Amino acid sequence: MKTPYPNANQKGEYVDSYYSRSLEVEKAFPELTEEINTPVCVIGGGMAGVATAQGLVERGINPVLIEGNRIGWGASGRNGGFCSPGYSLGPDAIAKKVGKNHARELCGLTRDALALIKKRIGTRTELRGETDGLLVASWFDEREAIEKNIETINDIYGVDYQFWSRDQIRGLYHSKKYYDGYMKSDGFQIHSLNYTCHAAGQAEKGGARVYEKSTALNILKHGNGWKVITEKGSVIADQIVMCCSAYIGSLNLKLSVATLPVATYVLQTEPLGERLKTAIEGCYGVSDNRFSSNYYRTLPDSRLLWGGKVSMFNPSGNKLKKIMMNDLLHVYPQLKGIKAEVAWGGLMGYPAHKMPQIGQLEPGFWYNQGFGGHGMTSTVAGGEVVSDAIANGSESYRLFEPFGLDYAGKPFGPVVAQSAYWLFQLQDAYKAWRLNK
Repeated sequence: MKTPYPNANQKGEYVDSYYSRSLEVEKAFPELTEEINTPVCVIGGGMAGVATAQGLVERGINPVLIEGNRIGWGASGRNGGFCSPGYSLGPDAIAKKVGKNHARELCGLTRDALALIKKRIGTRTELRGETDGLLVASWFDEREAIEKNIETINDIYGVDYQFWSRDQIRGLYHSKKYYDGYMKSDGFQIHSLNYTCHAAGQAEKGGARVYEKSTALNILKHGNGWKVITEKGSVIADQIVMCCSAYIGSLNLKLSVATLPVATYVLQTEPLGERLKTAIEGCYGVSDNRFSSNYYRTLPDSRLLWGGKVSMFNPSGNKLKKIMMNDLLHVYPQLKGIKAEVAWGGLMGYPAHKMPQIGQLEPGFWYNQGFGGHGMTSTVAGGEVVSDAIANGSESYRLFEPFGLDYAGKPFGPVVAQSAYWLFQLQDAYKAWRLNK
């Protein structure tokens, strides 16, 4: 484990986290200081922007990618690192909205994206965890509902997830909070910051030009294309792709008001040694099925990476450590007394309908945003459909048209969303009280 990232407190540098402390594939990209021309300018260097740039390179187009901070600086380099098919919106809800066949096509995009991530990782062991499989454990004693949910997922996702009994789960994860669940056998864990930096490096090797600390300040119409102005330079492009999500600011009002910036948090414990086995003996990534679930995984040195909560607030330091440690001990009280080494937060862009927003504001002005809560594969799916549309005229991006740029409620949206979050927490608590007697 490395020492904390040396520039973590400087503006635009990575926050202090497990990911910045163990960053192994970092590459410093230059700042844009001149005017350049390109067929496509991708704005935003998170997973969505990098995946779009990769997709374009693989289809013979060499784009320019600009990022205001560092590659993977936002949620893309701070999250839980769980990769599996699907979206924040569940498959049954997607099918109710667009029909089962349409839902299967949408979910198939993320299944293909999962395979593409594996291909792009190859044998790079610093990019992914050692064990495949992600376990979803139910917080509620409702076996029939879990079995029905598995059937729906298998049907629409085209997978074969298996039911796990509470005895199987509690045999590896020693918590009385868990009941039955299921295993996502195709899921796996990645080091999200290493992966995003690696992917940006691969895009650059393929012909993309990548710039960091080059915030897009304005976008102007320029002939039949666009001019993107940064502090020290500019990009003239035939087409642009906006991949800013929670960090878009005022760059484009219509896209900005279509998502809410929602905070989520992660904690890293000290090494737990043999004590870890009193709580956790499994090697899978784990999440539960509450609205605001916990998600966590063990690290090779017996540390525990613990994530959870969604909120409009953004505490930090010791206050955040305490909040997250209380969540951990609620599930595993036998670990009382362990210490947190670092805790951090990040913002996700959440649309009201919980589905990615992908399309064009006008010809040549693309957007690829809104992956909050399940972005590891859906960002890559978004990058693929947008790059294929630009390079080959594919219309697969139109699968997302039913999930448009719905108004997310700014500036009052955060207050409404926080109130809704507290209500969902109360509903989870009531459901647990009613079912887990």
